[in-house]
Amino acid sequence: MNSPTPPSALSTPASSDDGLPIAAVERETGLGKDTLRVWERRYGFPTPSRSPSGDRLYSAEQVQQLKLISRLLDVGLRPGKVVGLDQAALQALLNQHTPVQTAILSKTTSRDVATDPAIGELLHAIGTHDPRALRHGLCHAQLRMGLAPFVTDLVAPLTTAVGEAWVQGRFEVFEEHLYTEVVTGVLRTAIASLNTQAMPQGPKVLLTTIPQEPHSLGLLMVEALLALESCTCVSLGTQTPLTDIAEAARAHQTDVVALSFSNLHKATMVLNSLRELRAQLPASTALWVGGSCTALYQWPLAGVSAVQHLSGLQPLVAQWRHTH
Repeated sequence: MNSPTPPSALSTPASSDDGLPIAAVERETGLGKDTLRVWERRYGFPTPSRSPSGDRLYSAEQVQQLKLISRLLDVGLRPGKVVGLDQAALQALLNQHTPVQTAILSKTTSRDVATDPAIGELLHAIGTHDPRALRHGLCHAQLRMGLAPFVTDLVAPLTTAVGEAWVQGRFEVFEEHLYTEVVTGVLRTAIASLNTQAMPQGPKVLLTTIPQEPHSLGLLMVEALLALESCTCVSLGTQTPLTDIAEAARAHQTDVVALSFSNLHKATMVLNSLRELRAQLPASTALWVGGSCTALYQWPLAGVSAVQHLSGLQPLVAQWRHTH
């Protein structure tokens, strides 16, 4: 979830029954004043009333619609497709388009997120803005469970639950950002503590995403599981141009390039990008992909290995070892 202007963590300020002034709406939605005025002229929405002094006042219903619109813009939709839709239509679009923020993650666990007390406690820590409790709960779980089950059985479903809470409006962007920062720190510490010198060597893997794919937490989960398989990981972060991915693979002499895809992009764009990257990579460099983009699994490509579940990483590494 990438928001250039995150909504404020402050509560809605007191106002008259006539509505909120434009400055308060900007704070609540993350939408700039100029944007709101342009939409009013171009799309006929929002439709604020006027105070006796002529200032715009926005009703609670319109503010809620604008919050949903802001979330839809965060996941890549254009204003012309969403501005002016009613709340039901906006919520339906949000349920359809909100990306899962994890790579190679779909259906990683059979645990029931809704009734899992451990996940419930961690969600409570996020919702009550208690990073210390969140960090303590995650660290304790990692030590108790071990790194691999911690990633697949706790972090993966918890990340999905956080995303769903954001879609439903129960979490704001700053709360999702808090979760991402805390769990990133816990995972990086766990990865750094691994001692893999005596283990059999795995492939050297370059981890990244293509442009306009901003989600990094899934890549970190994959890095943790690959580190357990004694893989050497080179992470470029997110949104790396295709030519730079190919150049980095050559410069670092990596055996594998691994990419994460959410459901933000159209299938044709994803498949065309993979064809282009496959053509730029050396034939000896494997290309692994995963995530919540269904096109990866519906239309397999030659020279591209699609891993739908985190549990599929270990067999893929074993296969690479066997052939090398």
